Amino acid sequence: MDKRLLKRHKRQVSRARERVKLSEPDVRTSEQLTAAREASRSVASRHSVPHAHYASPSIRNPAGASAEGAPKAETE
Repeated sequence: MDKRLLKRHKRQVSRARERVKLSEPDVRTSEQLTAAREASRSVASRHSVPHAHYASPSIRNPAGASAEGAPKAETE
């Protein structure tokens, strides 16, 4: 049984080594790096405002909103 487990482990390791992707070195110039940093900062500042994850706005109390806008009539 140990031989079978050892063979399985060797197969898994060899397959995992085939799938490993080595990262490529960054060959951008310093000017390109600073421009990329500035661009990412401007994008990050736009995303700092919290928004809902859905398209339509939530309506918490639709009756309360219409009652506040309408003038109240006085009865005597």
